[in-house]
Amino acid sequence: MTGGNAIAAVLSLSAGLAAAAQVAIFGRFGDRVGTLPAVAFSCVVTAVVAALALLVATRSLGGLATAAAAPRWMWLGAVAGTFIVFSVTLAAPRIGTFATLALIIAGQLTLGAVIDRFGLFGLQQIPLTAYRVAGIILLATGAVLALKR
Repeated sequence: MTGGNAIAAVLSLSAGLAAAAQVAIFGRFGDRVGTLPAVAFSCVVTAVVAALALLVATRSLGGLATAAAAPRWMWLGAVAGTFIVFSVTLAAPRIGTFATLALIIAGQLTLGAVIDRFGLFGLQQIPLTAYRVAGIILLATGAVLALKR
């Protein structure tokens, strides 16, 4: 594995760990202040932290104008992020962190396989093999089992 790939792998694993903590923390936060106030507060903090990171890294906020000029459909990534925060804030206290994450991961990998299969969003097409279908079925089964207490 090259240096850049190793960094990407470590960051991906770290993001997974952060996501698990986020689900648990936001579940509690949403219970305390309400789901929508918790989501709105999260978006504000995220915007401030991201803008500061951009400013430190580039000594400019010009990248925001570049991002705003991108095709509007690309903004759906930010909308999806807000929906994810809303969903985990609502779901975690009701079904638990493990079940919430299991369902999220099953959904992510299922849609990921569809995106790969059809090359959606301009990405390379990757065939949907029997192994991938079996993996999706196993993940979906695992997600359903995670709902059992």
